[in-house]
Formats: sequence, C-alpha cells, structure tokens
Amino acid sequence: MKKYPFISLALILLVGIGGTASAETFRYRFANGDTYRINSTVKETVSINRVFSHNADITNRITVTVSDVQPATAILPASARHDCTFMTSERTTNRTFSWGREYSSIFRRSEFGIYDIADTYFMPIVRNVPVFPVKDVKPGDTWTGTGEEAHDFRDFYGLTKPFKVPFNVNYTYSGLVERNGKKLHLILAEYTLLYDSPLQNAATGKDYPVRTMGYSKQRIYWDNTLGMIPFYNEDFRIQLQLASGAVYEFKGTAEAVVTETKLLDRDKIVKDMNDELSRMGIENTTASSSAEGITISIENIQFEADSARLMPSEKEKITKISALLERYPDKELLVSGHTALAGSTSSRQKLSEERAGAVARFLVESGVRSEYNVYTRGFGAEKPVAPNDSEENMSRNRRVEITILEK
Repeated sequence: MKKYPFISLALILLVGIGGTASAETFRYRFANGDTYRINSTVKETVSINRVFSHNADITNRITVTVSDVQPATAILPASARHDCTFMTSERTTNRTFSWGREYSSIFRRSEFGIYDIADTYFMPIVRNVPVFPVKDVKPGDTWTGTGEEAHDFRDFYGLTKPFKVPFNVNYTYSGLVERNGKKLHLILAEYTLLYDSPLQNAATGKDYPVRTMGYSKQRIYWDNTLGMIPFYNEDFRIQLQLASGAVYEFKGTAEAVVTETKLLDRDKIVKDMNDELSRMGIENTTASSSAEGITISIENIQFEADSARLMPSEKEKITKISALLERYPDKELLVSGHTALAGSTSSRQKLSEERAGAVARFLVESGVRSEYNVYTRGFGAEKPVAPNDSEENMSRNRRVEITILEK
C-alpha cells in the first residue's frame, strides 16, 4: 500500500482552506463487516460521427463489504479493504433489465477517498472522486484533487488492462441541504477530460481510442455522520476519437443511491414463506435458500401456448406471492425463466428470457418494485429440477423463479 503522509496530502489536494468554528471535517468512515449496495442508473444518447445511433438505459448494481479497517497512524490515514461485485445491465427489447456482465473488484480506500487498486480490476470506472482536504471546509470553500476514469475496452479494442483517463477535479462545498428528510452536505465536483492515449495501445492490432474528451458535473450528497455518500447525480459527455477517425459520443445523466444492507434470517423466512404459500393454497410453489438469496420457485407456471403471455390464473398466483415480496422492500428481485427440454437450444433460451420478462413486468406494473430494481435471466433447459422423462417432470422444469437478492 502506498504511504500518504498527511503533509503530502495537504500539498497534493488542497487549495489553501482555513478552518473556522462552523466548518466541517469530511472523512470516509469504515467499520469491519459493513455491507451496502449501490444502485445507479444511466440514461445516455450515443452518437457516431455526430449522427444519432441510439438511446441507452443502463442500471448498475454494486455490492460492497468492508473489512481490514486500519486506523490512522502518524504517516498513514485510516483505510479499509472493499470487496465489491459490480453488475451492469442495459434494458432489453422485452423492456426489462437482464442480468448483465459481472465484475469483482478489491481495493483499499483511505478516509480521504484515495484508492489503492491493482490493474487487474476494471471497476469502479470513476476513482478518487470525491477526495477530501486535510483541513476543515465551510460553505463556499473550494479545493482540487486528481482522479481517473478506468474503462474496460477488452471486447472492443483488445486492451488487456483498464484504459485509464486522468483528470483534475474542482470541488466546491455548497453547504447543508435537505434531501428525503435528511440534512446532507452538498459537494459539487467538476472535471474536464482531454487525454491523448499512449502509443502502445496501437499494439493491439485493432482500432483504439487515441483521444478522450468530455466533462462531468456531479452533485454529491454527503452524510458526515455515516461518513459516506447516500446519493449523487451527474451530467456527463464523453467523446472517444479512434485511430480510424471515427468519433463516438456518449451524453446523458446518471444518479446513484446507496443502501445499507442487513443479512436475512434465511431459515426463518423460508419456513414462514412456505407456511404462507401453503395457507394461501398456492400449488407447485416453494421457497428455499439459494446462492443469491431466497428463491420462490413457481413450477408448472402457465402461459398461453408457445408464448410469454401469462394466463389469468398465474397473474392471480403472482399477485398473492407479491404480498410476501413486499415484506422486503429494500431488496431487489431477480426473475429467472426455465423451460423443459423441448425445441432447439436457441428457442428454449429465447422463451425462458421472454417468460422471465413477462413475470418481471407484471411485478413492476403491480407496484411491487421499481423497474430499476427487478432483473431477469433466462436459462433455457440448462437447470432442470427433474429429469425430462415424463410430462409431469417436464411441467416442473417449466418454471419461473423469483429471488429476493441478498448479495
């Protein structure tokens, strides 16, 4: 781990700030075992060579566990290890968010917000924002810092390490504001991107970015009691100029909400759910503990023939199940579709995705969750719960599972 003497931090991060009796000291706070979830949404317009290409609606799900908290010493600030899982999903043609690519990332972050992260990790994209000055700040005070964006261009341009774009950040402390009934500190962060890529990127043999331009304007809402960011939003514009001469532009808005998470008492919840399902007379439906959380499996779920249109009886069944899901409003849902072993592999995959999407849309339309808190997955016939050797067993494999996500 790098050493960051406090005096060096002051020289690197500060534009001289004098403390006052009413000033604030901003620091990240860590506790071993802390877990939280970050949900961010991005709405952007994509253009190629100044011609509109498409609109993108993206959601990112990040889970974080904090450990190995190290207190401050004479030469090092306090810091902690962060074990994270990132999942990025773009809205599908079914109007749902399918479970996307997952990334794992491990890094240390100091109480000032500085990262220590290896080049093997591609997430998070924006690093060292915000960073805090050593001294106190009062409304109207400003300071500067350095940060970087790290992009995963392995698939597009064959770059094996994160593509890093450095920048300088200007911060302004605006003061206390009220948001969702809480008093939070509003910090404005702005940076401009203007970066010419190193020549070694040409060694990939593929087209690659030679210049990155753009800006980010962020409004960071800081909870100084918890020492964390419960909410932020952003306006951004990024242009990538490629060696071929093509120019890609991404312009839009983003926002993120941080939620502390608590472990579920799975054994008790599973038992209570199965008792409730039995009491409500919901057939072919059971709850169980799974790798991701607590899963309610609806076997022999009925759709119109060879379609993803739910039968009225199944809508009634899911409405009853919704009462159980609404007991855990801060947990996201993953809806997984499964088929029996019939038809081609591609047709089974497509049908399983469509049926998961149908159930997810029904849950959203019923108000059980926001569309940004329900994800879908299709597995085709890859995960049978019974051999596909009889109509009874095949009906069991034609199922939809709704998982209350804990991780």
